[in-house]
Amino acid sequence: MNPGFKKMWANRIQNLPPYLFAEIDRQKQELLQKGVDVIDLGVGDPDRPTPAFIIEALQRAAEDPKNHIYPSYSGMNSFREVAAQWCQRRFGVKLDSEREVITLIGSKEGIAHFPLGFINPGDLVLVPDPAYPVYSVATQFAGGRVYAMPLKKENGFLPDLEQIPKKVADEAKLLFLNYPNNPTSAVANREYFEEVVDFAKRHQIIVCHDAAYSEIYFDGERPPSFLEIPGAKEVGIEFHSLSKTFNMTGWRIGFATGHPDLIAALGKIKTNIDSGVFQAVQWAGIAALQSDGRCVEGMRGLYQKRRDVLAGELQRLGLDVYWPKASFYLWIGVPKKFDSMSFAALLLKEASIVATPGIGFGPSGEGYIRMTFTCEVDRLQEAVDRIQRLGHL
Repeated sequence: MNPGFKKMWANRIQNLPPYLFAEIDRQKQELLQKGVDVIDLGVGDPDRPTPAFIIEALQRAAEDPKNHIYPSYSGMNSFREVAAQWCQRRFGVKLDSEREVITLIGSKEGIAHFPLGFINPGDLVLVPDPAYPVYSVATQFAGGRVYAMPLKKENGFLPDLEQIPKKVADEAKLLFLNYPNNPTSAVANREYFEEVVDFAKRHQIIVCHDAAYSEIYFDGERPPSFLEIPGAKEVGIEFHSLSKTFNMTGWRIGFATGHPDLIAALGKIKTNIDSGVFQAVQWAGIAALQSDGRCVEGMRGLYQKRRDVLAGELQRLGLDVYWPKASFYLWIGVPKKFDSMSFAALLLKEASIVATPGIGFGPSGEGYIRMTFTCEVDRLQEAVDRIQRLGHL
């Protein structure tokens, strides 16, 4: 690139910090090129392949010339109908597939585009802290302002809505939530979502709930959908992903459900920006959502075993681990003489373990690191052994 072009970058990208996971991957690649045995507990990417029956559905659909055309902007009717049926079976939520469901190129795409439909320059958005970085970035790209809602351990890593000043709540236009939560792994119950619905109605706020981890739960405790709550559909939209549930991160398919006006706004943005999801991938998504769930149950059992090993062993070493009820993340307090960046750097430099510093998710993430358990038990045990050998924790 011409070195002068960087000076011409728009403010919206000049002011962005490096994308956290991209920077972690860069550091990991440097070590791998040196031949270092790196244990990557940084990015949450399922390590098992997509189930064979989903791949076979894609293969059949890809061979059909009818799928070689531009897809519908809002998604195939068949996919949206099946997504609505899945929500009815899983959550008891009844949806109009034509007006209340839209297909996404992965939930991240939908989340990133949604603020463009509602946020004008200067509008205020309530964003959890710490949080998946896309919520803040999407707000900033739309010209909005972020009001951070701290997620504290003493509150179960749930935003304390009553601590938000009334003036701020009255001014806010959107509220982002994500449960089961990334990075903390916390779960919200129905009672909390009832508070959210009441809060949103009182202050006329749109609730954007990211439910990407709804199917990665443990001990038989199934997390609720925000839309299960009476009145939720009047104030919100929920984003679902097939990535974590069916090991389809690279396939890029998800869907959003909620109030018809919110779905329509997102659809209008997408119509002008993208051309939809390849129909063969949507047929694969249909196969996934219509399946009996045994593949998902198997992954839950595998993740639970991994959770028990990694969380239990790290606690044995004296680390402060928030025990996850869902997701495949551990939220770990760093030892007192470290901050999140220095502890993550120590693990990478002296133990060749990739972990994510909590500060990368927001100021309230300081004092924590995040580890994933998306690798085999023997590698998790090796990571624990390496940490134990550090000795000076």
